[in-house]
Amino acid sequence: MRRLFDDELDELDNGFTEMGVLVSHTVQKAVAAFINHDRESAQQIIDEDHQINDREIELEAKSFEMIALYQPVTTDLREVVTILKAVSDLERAGDHARNIAHATIDVKGQHRAPEVESLLASMGEQTTEIVKQAIQAYVNKDDQAARDLVTINNHLATINDHILHEVYTQAQADSNVILAVMKYSAVAADLLRIADYMINVGEWIVYLKTGQIVELKLMNNSED
Repeated sequence: MRRLFDDELDELDNGFTEMGVLVSHTVQKAVAAFINHDRESAQQIIDEDHQINDREIELEAKSFEMIALYQPVTTDLREVVTILKAVSDLERAGDHARNIAHATIDVKGQHRAPEVESLLASMGEQTTEIVKQAIQAYVNKDDQAARDLVTINNHLATINDHILHEVYTQAQADSNVILAVMKYSAVAADLLRIADYMINVGEWIVYLKTGQIVELKLMNNSED
């Protein structure tokens, strides 16, 4: 029985990691599509969004099945619960990548604001990085790396502030870019939400390692 459980837990673990890599690639592709005005790539992201959703359903079903069948305790239970909870955060991050793809199509490459797009490119790189680091922290079961995700999140919040200021400036200067800058603000918000979901994943990694449920942003603020 123990060997069967370990085999299925390894399968569940690998499935979660694979889903994380898929989400990471999707976020990276969505950001590149938006910056490069690549509507074809954006449409592909939208068309393939079901792949992330399907993986979430499969992993959730597998997690519930293992809890019911094996009734795991302590560390084993925490690992299954971590995946059960964190998989929904990955799926929601994928939803925001899809939103960015929709924004790429809506803007249609007209009346762009290069200054804002440069900031969005930087924000997109940082967002892709936090997704990659969250997945790596899970693979390594590294709770300190999970806690360190907050630093990237803080950088993203700072870039977002710059974007909002630049968006306002651009809209005041040229009414032709109003549609574009509205989409820029929405994309920046999507990137922030993706990062927030990775912080959630980080919190579940801390739970996996320590058994404690923490709020990493609150802990970071208390240390400042």
